[in-house]
Amino acid sequence: MRSLGFDVRVASGADETAELLAAVPAAERAALVDPRFVGHVHALRLGLTDPRFPAAAIPGAATARPEARAALLAALREAAAGPRAATERPTAQSSQDSTPSGTTDTHPAPGDVLPDLVADALASEGAAPHRPELGTLVATVPGDPQARDDARQAVAAVNDEDVRLRSAVKARDGFFTTFCISPYSRYLARWCARRGLTPNQVTTASLITALIAAAAAATGTRGGFVAAGVLLILSFVLDCTDGQLARYSLQYSTLGAWLDATFDRAKEYAYYAGLALGAARGGDDVWALALGAMVLQTCRHVVDFSFNEANHDATGNTSPTAALSDRLDNVGWTVWVRRMIVLPIGERWAMIAVLTAVTTPRIVFYALLIGCAFAAAYTTAGRVLRSLTRKARRTDRAAQALADLADSGPLAEGFAAAFRGAARRLPALAPPAIAVTGAAAVTLTAWLAPYGSPWTAVAALAYALTSGLAVARPLKGSLDWLVPPVFRAAEYGTILILAARADVNGALPAAFGLVAAVAYHHYDTVYRIRGGTGAPPHWLVRAVGGHEGRTLAVALLATLLGAPQFTIALTVLAVAVALVVVAESVRFWVSSGAPAVHDEGEPA
Repeated sequence: MRSLGFDVRVASGADETAELLAAVPAAERAALVDPRFVGHVHALRLGLTDPRFPAAAIPGAATARPEARAALLAALREAAAGPRAATERPTAQSSQDSTPSGTTDTHPAPGDVLPDLVADALASEGAAPHRPELGTLVATVPGDPQARDDARQAVAAVNDEDVRLRSAVKARDGFFTTFCISPYSRYLARWCARRGLTPNQVTTASLITALIAAAAAATGTRGGFVAAGVLLILSFVLDCTDGQLARYSLQYSTLGAWLDATFDRAKEYAYYAGLALGAARGGDDVWALALGAMVLQTCRHVVDFSFNEANHDATGNTSPTAALSDRLDNVGWTVWVRRMIVLPIGERWAMIAVLTAVTTPRIVFYALLIGCAFAAAYTTAGRVLRSLTRKARRTDRAAQALADLADSGPLAEGFAAAFRGAARRLPALAPPAIAVTGAAAVTLTAWLAPYGSPWTAVAALAYALTSGLAVARPLKGSLDWLVPPVFRAAEYGTILILAARADVNGALPAAFGLVAAVAYHHYDTVYRIRGGTGAPPHWLVRAVGGHEGRTLAVALLATLLGAPQFTIALTVLAVAVALVVVAESVRFWVSSGAPAVHDEGEPA
């Protein structure tokens, strides 16, 4: 127990255990452990030190963080007052949350396991403790000498350090990550843990390595491209290591999950910019391809996020398509093929790194666009089929999450209020159909009309109107999860097209910066929803105009300004949006105090 950061106190009975528990400082974790406990240290670590859960229990041990301490004390007193209350029981308090204080250990009467009684009492009061899956790990309270000998033999038969290393690897990872990175990165994670490094420090090291890779690519030399490819792979190794370190040492946090996810996007898009700069040094302008890759990748993610939020807590959430997918998951080779063809981050970064080293930036972006387009078509088609064939009932929470992901500004909200009555009479598939119509109108007009044409601004105003109509009623339809990604495609695509049509140096890099700033805002919205903290404040969405407001603003700038002035305006807009959204995001995540979270799936 002391090796896990606990300060041990011994109680002579259940009443004294309650007294010792009540004396533990309110800001610290407390635990109860039966002195007859036999098991692996890692079983106790999983049961007693995971920061994600207010209360947790394994056989013979129970724990509570500060927010659940009152419930634990009440459950202890209830269990102690029962007919089977024993004479000597333990409690423990952790030094991990604050400064060390006290724990209790005991010598219970045969047949009574007070921590188990307390865990049952917690569950009966509606505060059920988390019970981690122990797998081959042993955690038991033997009732007689023979059972104790058997338990000790079972402990000796399993190396808990091997189990700890294996469990440090994500349950779901891509082929490249599983077979080319994790076999050795888990040992790097252990090395970091033994030297006191934190996951956030490793995450920051991964970001710095990727930025150096982007700088190497920006040199435009073959040596620079080779170095960039090697450094990008090293950055990915560190990216895997930070999560494995978090699982190995149970150092989970909402801030860490946000940093990991945010830095992944920053690393990838900074690398795109580095490739574009390197290509420009060689006389090849690939900024449009770089921006197109960023737009496609971001829209892919929004499809994933929207679909998952729409079905997060849906009832009756089954379909023949989903059943077929589940059956294929039982056929080993199809699992890896399906994980690879969606081009997850491991496969994607490996492809980018290798092609950077041996080809040109233009070929890198062509391969990236083709691969991501295929993956997007595959995943989106499958999700559309699932949505059309399932009879799910979606909740108000799902509808609110989709509304938050839509990122509607004042214009769309005003039109939504005006059309609310009419929207109720529209058919079920109307919201995504209306969103697609408005998106197609603004992007096609930007593409077909001459640069500076007022028709682009008119189409952008029409897009604001259709956007309001699309969200005028709760997004609970079978395909309503398509609305946010359609909005993303329309906004980002319009910016890309207008910058390309301006046909002046600096317009596309400025557009790249603007889309990167807006994409950061959209990813931040996703991570807040995933963390259970709700969407960004309404004032922030209004301050940056909403997707329709920004689209209209860019269209008006293209109409009113010449190409050189348009480039300057895009740059100013990008800086303004970035300052507002990044400042609010950093303020929130540093001070939110949100519960610790953890992601077991590999992001696309």
